[in-house]
Amino acid sequence: MRVLQILVASLLLLLLVACGSVPAPRASSSADRPLASEKGMDVVIFALGLIDTNYRFGGKNPEAGFDCSGMVSYIYRQAADVRVAGSAADIARHGRPVDRAELRPGDLVFFNTRNAPYSHVGIYIGDDRFVHAPSTRGQVRIDKLAASYYAQRFQTARNYFD
Repeated sequence: MRVLQILVASLLLLLLVACGSVPAPRASSSADRPLASEKGMDVVIFALGLIDTNYRFGGKNPEAGFDCSGMVSYIYRQAADVRVAGSAADIARHGRPVDRAELRPGDLVFFNTRNAPYSHVGIYIGDDRFVHAPSTRGQVRIDKLAASYYAQRFQTARNYFD
């Protein structure tokens, strides 16, 4: 079953990459940042394999369920051997800031969802989409950054790989 989930996640990732549009070149620092990193792609593939995992406040593994920061910590440790820990706000204090226009797969995106700065975190997967563990509807899922709820609450993004 797990192999099938990874295969499906890999196929979904390939479809996302194939269907994505290519942004116009810019003279800013985005030219210095590659479109994707190996660790970032590993994180995305692993995250896609966890779609539909149950939500659980304080959850830190797929058997128990995940909250947003537990999901990110688990995926980063398993897929990229990168340690991030604590709440979404704790995780947001580290990493390199990334402009929203320069997001690439594996970057973390942070939101103010509970009238508290950096109260929610997800993993950017490309094509204006991110994987996260929201308490609403109770499962790990993919949403769009441009969806009105998330667009209004987006705060920042961070990179942990370069």
